[in-house]
Amino acid sequence: MTFGQRFARFTTDVVVRHPALWRLFRRPMQRQFDRIAPRWDSIRGPDSLAPLAAALDKLPENPRHVLDLGTGTGAAARLAAERYPDAEIVGVDLAERMVEEARRQTDSERVTYRQADAEKLPFDEAAFDLVVLSNMIPFFAELARVVMPRGHVALAFSGGANTPIYVPPERLRAELSRRGFVEFAEVSAARGTAFLARKS
Repeated sequence: MTFGQRFARFTTDVVVRHPALWRLFRRPMQRQFDRIAPRWDSIRGPDSLAPLAAALDKLPENPRHVLDLGTGTGAAARLAAERYPDAEIVGVDLAERMVEEARRQTDSERVTYRQADAEKLPFDEAAFDLVVLSNMIPFFAELARVVMPRGHVALAFSGGANTPIYVPPERLRAELSRRGFVEFAEVSAARGTAFLARKS
């Protein structure tokens, strides 16, 4: 792993266990992703969305309001727009330059982007029936707050356990269970893994 990837892994491990420490890592992570935004698409592998797509295949019905956390250049948001032609999709990223790249690459009026912190989202409670995270640190309390009852969260890691930002399924299950999520599913595709849960 590069220094940046090691830093992302360390940050993920710390913040998942101690979310209050995110304040120490927020600015360095924001600067890191702002810096790599222009070449982000060349860094991502061609099959990086395969695990997320496999998780979405398991959804029992099409969502109407989708939030893509850690949207980067908007690839997952555009995937959701293609899959769900009646849905409104919002992509959120901490890095403003990522948001700028996402806007530049997206031509659908149903997909919008905002610069925001996933720890404290600018959305109402129960605003989304699907929240997706692809290679993104999960803030479990906020996930539980913005997902509506019977809504789903899908967390994908493009390189499985080798992804710099990675959370093991046991930890995902434990954290989400504590916050009212049920019906868990684990999937694998290409080099990656994904985890799907429904809010009770």
